[in-house]
Amino acid sequence: MNKSRIEIEKSVLYSMVCIYCKGQKHAKQLCDNCREVVEYANQRLEACRFGDNKSFCSKCKTHCFKPEMRKKIKAVMRYSGIRMILHNPIMVIKHLIHR
Repeated sequence: MNKSRIEIEKSVLYSMVCIYCKGQKHAKQLCDNCREVVEYANQRLEACRFGDNKSFCSKCKTHCFKPEMRKKIKAVMRYSGIRMILHNPIMVIKHLIHR
């Protein structure tokens, strides 16, 4: 069964936040702050008015993230982006193809 674009984005985001949290030595499991980021982003993804036709959030003209959360997500993306290639190269390739 194929996952929806939203479900794929959630999966990629979760992986990136896990890499970030572990790399920043927050906790062995997701710390409360990182869990909050994942939960907030998942809520925003579920509410995305573009649904499965969405682009990357960074390219979207409608910024639905609060400024504080946008800042946190950007930090996660900057830290985890390149590291994703080592942790899950197949996920990265699939994510880039669906761009």
